[in-house]
Amino acid sequence: MATSSFALSSYMSVKAPIVAPRSRLVGLPSVRSLPRRAVVRCQSEASQQPLEQPTASTPPSQPSPSPAPKPTPKVSTKFSDVLAFSGPAPERINGRLAMLGFVAAIAAEAASGEDLFAQLSNGGIPAFFGAAVLFSVASLVPLFKGKNVESITTGIMNESAEMWNGRFAMLGLVALAFTEYLKGGPLV
Repeated sequence: MATSSFALSSYMSVKAPIVAPRSRLVGLPSVRSLPRRAVVRCQSEASQQPLEQPTASTPPSQPSPSPAPKPTPKVSTKFSDVLAFSGPAPERINGRLAMLGFVAAIAAEAASGEDLFAQLSNGGIPAFFGAAVLFSVASLVPLFKGKNVESITTGIMNESAEMWNGRFAMLGLVALAFTEYLKGGPLV
């Protein structure tokens, strides 16, 4: 991701306000100020540097070029860090399993006409555990190798989109089970 900085010199009136009793136009106090030269600089978070404040005697300097982007910090590969509550693995693995489960449940329901509970009771539990182990290991291997998920994904199918799709799949799977329970049969 490219970082950018933007510098804007402006004359701001912030020095010493002189307040008149009342403005004749709207009845509000009017403020007159002595102008002071100031520099306003906007930078992205990755390229923030200490800003120099020009004084009245020194003119503002030209903006310095942005420094080279910082290298990404080393990702921890400890088991307790990867699987921590706010670590990179738990929500990602749960989301991937929910996406797989939601699509598999709808496809099997459309093909066989059985609801989710009937699918699980007719031999779906071993298939569920097999898929859960396979997807969990496949999700953990890059994390234990020190790969950063944000650096791998680009474009429209990025890490954020995967997380949101996983969250919606979790909600969809629960909604499917609840709807089929209330309905007493398959949804499709």
